[in-house]
Amino acid sequence: MRRRHLLTALPALAAGPPARPAGGPRPLLRRIPSSGEEIPAVGLGTWITFNVGNDPPARARCAQVMRQFFAAGGRLIDSSPMYGSAQGVIGEGLQGAGAGAGVFAADKVWTSSNGAAQIEASRRLWRVPRFDLLQVHNLLAWEEQLPLLQRMKAEGRVRYVGITTSEGRRHREVEQIMRSQRIDFVQFTYNLLDREVEQRLLPLAQDRGIAVLANRPFREGDLLRQLQRHPLPPWAREIGAATWAQLALKFIVSHPAVTCAIPATSRADHVRENLAAAAGPLPDAALRQRMAAHAERL
Repeated sequence: MRRRHLLTALPALAAGPPARPAGGPRPLLRRIPSSGEEIPAVGLGTWITFNVGNDPPARARCAQVMRQFFAAGGRLIDSSPMYGSAQGVIGEGLQGAGAGAGVFAADKVWTSSNGAAQIEASRRLWRVPRFDLLQVHNLLAWEEQLPLLQRMKAEGRVRYVGITTSEGRRHREVEQIMRSQRIDFVQFTYNLLDREVEQRLLPLAQDRGIAVLANRPFREGDLLRQLQRHPLPPWAREIGAATWAQLALKFIVSHPAVTCAIPATSRADHVRENLAAAAGPLPDAALRQRMAAHAERL
């Protein structure tokens, strides 16, 4: 193996083999531009859904969601210290699932003070040896925290670094950071109705070789509740979308700049449904426009 190819492959080898689906087609894989590592195009978010405190039945449901996620071929789980008990729930679920070696652990730093201490506390809650991806959450104190993450990457204590925002906030600042800083990932909101990032941020991510995580794909469920009042359009069959959730996810992951969408759920059947959206045909550019226009009319 040539040295250049070996160096590209090392991060993926360090993460362990990707999970193999227990049944059904393998999810679509997308490359992380800075390394060439492949990850499934649909991940798992934990905002709200995993913030269940010490409720044993609720924690058990989250653990079942994680087991189904890995069984369906999922890898990337995203969380934050902002998400209440979510990190500890993830750690408990990873221990019970025995899938820690295959998880792509994505977390965030969300503080204006001691970022290193917060990251270490998060790592202990996750019960992982290190994070795969650390992101500056909502750009909070990014001038201090991003250099910390970059040093950690140089020292081998994290594999990738990035920044996040959501709900269309601070896009100008996100763009400036994408242009001026060395980051591997950027995370922002993208869905059938929130498409501002198509104008500048998604093309810039492609130009700069930055992976994209798409958050709030369902607007925390509001988008699906709106769409589900209407029948699924007949042309959804052309891309193998059996539900509105699958149609919405196929719209997102079919964009060539998107690396992974991260829907959150507390239901095992929904996580299987979401992962299935990353298999089978995807819409082309013309159908994507038709999907967006249809959603706007409903």
